[in-house]
Amino acid sequence: MSVINIQDQLNLLGLSKENSGTKIGNSSIKGGSVIQSHSPVDGSLIGAVDTTTKEGYEAVMKSAEEAFKSWRVTPAPLRGEIVRQFGERLRTLKAPLGALVSYEMGKSLQEGLGEVQEMIDICDFAVGLSRQLHGLTMHSERPGHRMYEQYHPLGIVGIISAFNFPVAVWSWNTALALICGDVCVWKPSEKTPLCGVACQKILADVLEENSIPAGVSSLINGDYAVGEWMTEDPRMALISATGSIRMGKIVAQKVAARLGKSLLELGGNNAIIVTPDADLKMTLMGAVFGAVGTAGQRCTSTRRLIVHSTKYEAVKDALIKAYGQLKIGNPLDSSMHMGPLIDTDSVNNYLNAIEKATKEGGKVIVPGGVLEGGAYNSGCYVRPTIIEAQNHFEIVQEETFAPILYLIKYDGDVNNAIEIQNGVKQGLSSAIMTNNLREAEAFLSVAGSDCGIANVNIGTSGAEIGGAFGGEKETGGGRESGSDAWKVYMRRQTNTINYTTELPLAQGITFDL
Repeated sequence: MSVINIQDQLNLLGLSKENSGTKIGNSSIKGGSVIQSHSPVDGSLIGAVDTTTKEGYEAVMKSAEEAFKSWRVTPAPLRGEIVRQFGERLRTLKAPLGALVSYEMGKSLQEGLGEVQEMIDICDFAVGLSRQLHGLTMHSERPGHRMYEQYHPLGIVGIISAFNFPVAVWSWNTALALICGDVCVWKPSEKTPLCGVACQKILADVLEENSIPAGVSSLINGDYAVGEWMTEDPRMALISATGSIRMGKIVAQKVAARLGKSLLELGGNNAIIVTPDADLKMTLMGAVFGAVGTAGQRCTSTRRLIVHSTKYEAVKDALIKAYGQLKIGNPLDSSMHMGPLIDTDSVNNYLNAIEKATKEGGKVIVPGGVLEGGAYNSGCYVRPTIIEAQNHFEIVQEETFAPILYLIKYDGDVNNAIEIQNGVKQGLSSAIMTNNLREAEAFLSVAGSDCGIANVNIGTSGAEIGGAFGGEKETGGGRESGSDAWKVYMRRQTNTINYTTELPLAQGITFDL
C-alpha cells in the first residue's frame, strides 16, 4: 500500500501544528479558544486553529469595508487577473491541498484532488466572466432617451461552508464574488478548519504579491455563534451558507429580518429512477458512486434508487455483487473506494438511521455496521448498506449524511416514478436511467423532476462548474458556480439618460409649470 506522507503535504502548504484562525489576508489576529482538528482517517491530531473573538471579527469587518472601497473600482478584467493567478497557484499546490482535503475530511484522494480541480475550473470560468459582466439595453418609450441596466458590486460577501466540500464551495463563491468586485469573509466548518487556513494563505499570497488590500479576503473560525455574528450583521451584503436544512432556516430568517440577501445550499434527498429501458451497466456505475462516493456525505449523494419492477431483481443482484467488491480504508491509499465518515457523531447518525429503517419495515439486503480495529481505529469507518424500503418511511424522507441507499420498487409508467422521486421535501439533484426518449423528456419536462438538477443517464453526483448548482424546496433555492449565478453577487441598476432639451414624463403624464 502506497500512502502519501501527510506531513510533507502540510509543509508544502505552510501549515503548522498551531495556526491562526482569524486572518486579514496573511495578517493574523489573536484568537480565543482552540479547535483541534483530528483526522477521521486515523484519529491523529493534524493541527489546531484558534477561534475568532468578537474583537477579531470587528477588525476583519472594518478591514473588509475599507478594502471594498478600492476593490470595487478596480476594473473587472484586472480583478479577473488576480483570480487567474489564484487558479495558477492552485495548479501548483493541487497535490498537497488535495491530500489535506482527503486527510482532514476523509474523502478519497481522487475526490480530494477532484475538489481542488473544481477550484481551478471555477477560477478559469471567472476569469472569462470578468470581461462579460454585462447588462441589457432597452428601448425607451420617450424620444431622445436611452435605457440600460448595469450591475455593481454588492459589498461584503459572508461565506459559511460545510465540511463535506471544505474548499470547493468556498472557491465557487470567492472566485465569482471577487471578479464581481465584492470582498469575502469566510467561516469554514469547524470540522475542517485547516483546509480553510490553507486556502486563505494561497489566496492571500496572491493578493500580497499584487499589492491588493488584504481585506479583500479574510478568514474567521468558530462555531455557530460566529455564524450568527455574520447573519445578523447588516454590513454583510450577502450571506452564502451551505449546510443542513435546519441551519439554513435559521440563516434565512436572521438575514431576512434585516432585509439582507442570502444564498442557501442545503440538504438533498436525491434519487435515480431506473426504467425498463435503462442500461444496467450505466445504472450500476452511477448508483454505486452516487451512494458510496465521499462515504455518502455529498449533498448530491444518491439516497434513493427507484427501480421498475421488471428491472428490480437484476438491479438488486448487481448492487449486492458490486458492494461486495468495495474497498474501505485509508483514503490516501488510491486503491480504496471509500474512506471514513467525518466523525463519530456521523457514525451514530448512520447507525440510528439503519435502526429506524428496519423498525419501519425496511429490509437490509447489504448489511452495514462499524468497522473496528487495526486501520479502522478512528471509529469513523462504516460499511455502506442497502435497504429495501418505501418512499413514505419517515427515515427515507430525511437526509442522512452516510452511505445508506434505499431501494424502492415502482410499477406503471415513468410518471409514477417521478411522483415518488418528487415526494420528499428536498429538491437538489435527480437522475433517470433510460434509453427511451419519451421517458427522458417526460422527466425533464415541466411536470417532471422538481429538482434544481435533473440528469439523464448519469448519476446525481458530479456537477460541472459550467452549470448553475443548487436546488429547490427545502434545498434553499440558491444557485452557485456557473451560468448566470454571478448575478447573485451584484446589485442590478436601471439607468435612463435623457439627451434632449425636453423633459417628457413616462406613461404620457403631463406636468406643466
